[in-house]
Amino acid sequence: MAKNFFKRYVWLIDTINRRGHISMQDISRCWENSSFNDDGKPMAERTFHNHREAILDMFGIEIKNDRTLGYYIDSEDIEGDAIKQWLLESLSMNNMVNEAGSLRERILFETIPSSQKWLTPIVGAMKDGKAIQLTYQGYSSPEPSSFKAHPYCLKLFRQRWYLLARSEDEFLRIYALDRIHNVEELDIPLEMPEDFDGADFFSRFFGVIVGVDVPVESVELKVAASQVKYFRSLPLHPSQKEIETTGEYSVFKYRLASTYDFMQEILSHGKEVEVLSPESLRDEVHAEIKEMLKRYD
Repeated sequence: MAKNFFKRYVWLIDTINRRGHISMQDISRCWENSSFNDDGKPMAERTFHNHREAILDMFGIEIKNDRTLGYYIDSEDIEGDAIKQWLLESLSMNNMVNEAGSLRERILFETIPSSQKWLTPIVGAMKDGKAIQLTYQGYSSPEPSSFKAHPYCLKLFRQRWYLLARSEDEFLRIYALDRIHNVEELDIPLEMPEDFDGADFFSRFFGVIVGVDVPVESVELKVAASQVKYFRSLPLHPSQKEIETTGEYSVFKYRLASTYDFMQEILSHGKEVEVLSPESLRDEVHAEIKEMLKRYD
């Protein structure tokens, strides 16, 4: 029964979100035609309000009512909250796939293996305000090691979950969840600055390679016309600005730290992207390309 109610909640969130505004009468009519409706009966208004309360309690998503336009999900509440936005997108996709039924094998997803085992205990420790005992083995380490760590925040980046934590050496480090061997919550209070903001911390970086000693600087990339629309639709970084546009290329400007993963991202676009500034990053990319050429000479 609980499983059926969960599907109803997801269906209701997605239906209202896609419509923008919708009346109780239209909600009931849509429910009659839904594949999740086993008895084909319309949704009673009392049932709707029970679902509405459950959705707020379970997902933190509020279904509001405008007497003129109908029920809606306030976009301002979602846009200002990255977790709610991600959750809403995930629930909508889940509902779409379930409604599609026979199309399941034709809708393909990327798996995130690192979320299956260690995400829950780490989130639990963060919620309890506790430090953790982390057993971890980096790719360059011959064997795992165990140490105390204070979990600051979690970040999803390119199919992998990463933990930002302060370890015993007092440095903030990134740990990939798929390289963790064990996590144990300790009866030790979590030590973290009260004003720490994960989004603000990562705003200066491209991905998950971080370093407090890496300076934030202005970066300008010259992008060939064939790739400009791609850059516009999916910015490399929130600071991206298009400062020059021609028929052959555009120049995009960024304000971030030039970390190794950012350089790798630039190289992944091949000849379509050129670093204009700073000179130091241009030289690094040039040196990397020369080393790559040696492999093929």
